[in-house]
Amino acid sequence: MRAVVCPELGPLEGLVVEERESLVPGEGQVVVDVRAAGVNFVDGLICQGKYQIKPPTPFVPGSEVAGQVSAIGAGVSGFEVGDRVIAFTGFGGFAEQAVVPALSLIPMPDTVDFAQAATLLQSYCTVLFTLTRRTTLSPGEWVLVLGAGGGIGLAATDVATALGGRVIAAASTPDKLEAARAVGAEATIAYEEEDLKVRAREISGGGVDVVVDSVGGRHSEAALRATRQFGRFCVLGFASGPIASIPLNLVLLNNRTVVGVDWGGWTFQDPMDNRALIGELMELVGSARLHPAHPAEYRLSEAAAVMGGLIDRSVGGKAVLVP
Repeated sequence: MRAVVCPELGPLEGLVVEERESLVPGEGQVVVDVRAAGVNFVDGLICQGKYQIKPPTPFVPGSEVAGQVSAIGAGVSGFEVGDRVIAFTGFGGFAEQAVVPALSLIPMPDTVDFAQAATLLQSYCTVLFTLTRRTTLSPGEWVLVLGAGGGIGLAATDVATALGGRVIAAASTPDKLEAARAVGAEATIAYEEEDLKVRAREISGGGVDVVVDSVGGRHSEAALRATRQFGRFCVLGFASGPIASIPLNLVLLNNRTVVGVDWGGWTFQDPMDNRALIGELMELVGSARLHPAHPAEYRLSEAAAVMGGLIDRSVGGKAVLVP
């Protein structure tokens, strides 16, 4: 089977596609034939050695896959060869096959195809964790989403809308804003051309209730200033690179709250509640209350280019590798 291999942490150009032996499941494991593997911003950071997790090399990147069960190890029940499943692999996803603990398998909803399913876990779980665990979004509240044309931004728009929120999508280009509208954004702000704080306050009638910020950089302070009394500013990441430096008096004023969001770390600390979170997500997807966009599809050999594009933001939305 073919797999994308990171021989050493460093430039993405060092990634190679190798032929490897077909995988065999151990006890409690299954082999999944990967039909699509989600590509995320963090995958590129890990390969470059720029993330807090630094796996030993060589390794196969890729943390979320959708595919079909092709082999079942001893002691596994509840799954059969041919079942359509989603799995969070940690590593090993950018390949034609992945070995996964059976306990990590999630039956794939019929409402999505393999490509959509492979992009659900990381983005959608992060946002659902944000809006139901780290804060609670009430129906009718205004949500300002920064970087709304990216994977996290589209998921935030979709989830917030499903929970009854009214979404203002902020992004840099017309096509990204249109993508956000397609998944439920009520209004948009082109924040490279418009005053983010002023427009968000105008649209929301005085200020937004929640900010979802996975971008960081120079737009963060303006977004914080756009929140109303008791507003919540949720920090999910820093896709633009710089970490914003926020005057703390802005938090004090209007009794605002800054909320840190680390879904990945929480999954290890509270795996049972994470299983419940995933169950809630699958119910929302299965009932068609969520509408994940169909991602752009690429070959395994394009892994480096896709990860680079997510990092420099030339690739918008979600992307998958299709072995």
